[in-house]
Amino acid sequence: MTLSLVTASTIVDAALARARALKLNPLGVAVLDARGVLVAFKGEDGGGLLRADIARGKAAGCLGLNRGGRQLTALALERPHFSAALAAVSGGEFMPVPGGVLVRDGAGRIVGAVGASGDSADNDEICAVAGIEAAGLVADTGA
Repeated sequence: MTLSLVTASTIVDAALARARALKLNPLGVAVLDARGVLVAFKGEDGGGLLRADIARGKAAGCLGLNRGGRQLTALALERPHFSAALAAVSGGEFMPVPGGVLVRDGAGRIVGAVGASGDSADNDEICAVAGIEAAGLVADTGA
């Protein structure tokens, strides 16, 4: 399975709807397919200039190591030099924080990743998970 534009749009729209329901700061949400290609992005009015880059970096980091954002956070704490090297070799597309979530199909295969940015990392993750689940897919936060 690949992530279609329709599926990616469902993920983004549902993630942003959750952010509005929770009255969070303006969010940006990026959806990458399993190859790391950006399929969809939306950023809410009032979001910062780097929202898209941060959201994409969260998702790309997850795909780069096939781990959810929470596992990447643990890795960064345990091996900070390695994490710094990953950020360098990825051109800055490695952000080891919650808010990056792998997208799995029903069989457990990785079909993409979502990155959300704009509020706390925990709230970003809540919104990314809501989007993935709204599309009928499985969210893997690395928890």
